[in-house]
Order: sequence, then C-alpha cells, then structure tokens
Amino acid sequence: MEEIDWSDRAFYDDGEWVTWSEIDEQLRYKEWGAKYPNAIRSMIPYFEDLISLAESYHLETGLHLSVYGDIGELFSAITYGIKLNKTYAQGADGRLGNDHVEVKTITPFKTKDVVVVDTNGNFNKLLVVKINEDFQVSARMIDRKELPKREGRYLRVRWCDLPASK
Repeated sequence: MEEIDWSDRAFYDDGEWVTWSEIDEQLRYKEWGAKYPNAIRSMIPYFEDLISLAESYHLETGLHLSVYGDIGELFSAITYGIKLNKTYAQGADGRLGNDHVEVKTITPFKTKDVVVVDTNGNFNKLLVVKINEDFQVSARMIDRKELPKREGRYLRVRWCDLPASK
C-alpha cells in the first residue's frame, strides 16, 4: 500500500488555505515557547540541529565533533535569552541585560564535571552548560561574586558546587 504524504496537502479554514506543514510549525513554536520561555526563537533550530548532529555522529563513529562550546552558547541564548558576543570576543561570551556572561560547557565525554574559568575575563555571571552522555543539556548560573576566592588566574568550578537552576 502506498503511503500518502500529507505535508503538502491544504485545507480551507476561516477564509484561508492552511497546510499541514504550517500547522506543524505552529505546534513546534508552541512547544518551544513552553520549553524555552526566554528563547531567542530563531536560534532554536540551529541548537536542535547541532545537538542532533553531534549525537548522530557520535553514535555512528564513536567520535565527537568539536561543536560542544557552540552548543553551550546556543543553549545559553535560547534558555536564558543571552545575546551572544562576536566569535572570539575577549572577556565574556555574551550579555544578559547589563551583565557580561561567561559560558563554559561540560562535554559528554569529560570524565569529571569540572570547568576551568579564566578569572581575568570581564564577566559578572558564569553559566555552566552540561551535555551528558545521552546528549541531554542543562545549565547552572552563578554570580561571579559567589565563586570561591583563590590565588591565581584560573579557577576550577565543579558542577555539583553550582546552585541548581530555578
């Protein structure tokens, strides 16, 4: 039996033609609104495609692509509404209101849930994004003033020491 592709079919409703793909898109936007209420919605498809690509590539090859930092930054934009700085901008990865935010990502192949932060950076908040071995993504944010004080330029921050997101 031949399968019918309904995606290009249209029906007439309330004085206009509506396609199933338009309905699917509206449903996807509603889901995104619920899942990512602070989202810059135009970034969501890039995030979803990139995390899917990273996972598929890993499942196929057993290797990892070098995209996890980008995934972390996209996640910060869609979940917190962080406006990302230009690539390789010095000091911070983006802005959230008046705050400069440094984004660090824990990759799925990392053996310890730790990030290293350069304290010479110009940031008020640290956002740590964690991508687990199942390619699920979560994040925790902390104010810089709440980070532990220590000598030296670099600070090791453990995921378990960060406050859980609200």
